[in-house]
Amino acid sequence: MNIIITGAGQGIGLELAKAFTEDPGNVIIALSRKIDKLQTLAEQKNKGKLIFSELIPFSFDLVKGDYRELSAFAGLYFNQADILINNAGLLVNKPFQDILPEEFDAVFDTNVKAVFRMVQTFLPAFHKGSHIVNISSMGAVQGSRKFPGLSVYSASKGAVTTLTECLAEELKGKGIIVNGLALGSVQTEMLTLAFPGLKAPITAASMASYIKDFAVSGRNYYNGKVLNVALTTP
Repeated sequence: MNIIITGAGQGIGLELAKAFTEDPGNVIIALSRKIDKLQTLAEQKNKGKLIFSELIPFSFDLVKGDYRELSAFAGLYFNQADILINNAGLLVNKPFQDILPEEFDAVFDTNVKAVFRMVQTFLPAFHKGSHIVNISSMGAVQGSRKFPGLSVYSASKGAVTTLTECLAEELKGKGIIVNGLALGSVQTEMLTLAFPGLKAPITAASMASYIKDFAVSGRNYYNGKVLNVALTTP
């Protein structure tokens, strides 16, 4: 399969890249501004420690980057995309009254606009059965527990949830499947920023394994759904 992952430089995204390299025949384009960990993983593969698939790290800024350049780069490796996982996220943990307009813009540009731009960019490469998976948050689920300091992050993920439902409707005529996963507490750098000192019951590697399986097989059972994936929130 041909797979694109955003936010692959650390946390769940990096673990997703690792997980997809375990299956034969996969070509994974892993996007992050910082790709040193991805490059190390790719070098290990080239030395024969991971022998099944091809991992291609690409340093890319989802907010400031040239998406035409990204499309051209991906086209060097494949013409059709089977899976896109919009995993990248930015969190600002501040009281509402202290959030600056530019911080608001940065969160929405990364968490929402980048999803829009990634889907538009790779739309010509998607085919019947392609699966777009957007990572949302339990903090965006209506009626779920909310936390001080996370208003803009939660609002941005709420936008991702609605965009996911709308994209599924827009693209169903092409046979392109769009779903989302609203994640609860996972032990990542972002969780530490949101809830310092909290120990989550789910590791990044464990959640990545679940997301990978959902990206591969969930398209056979769901479309236009945003599923809650949480043991705790947080």
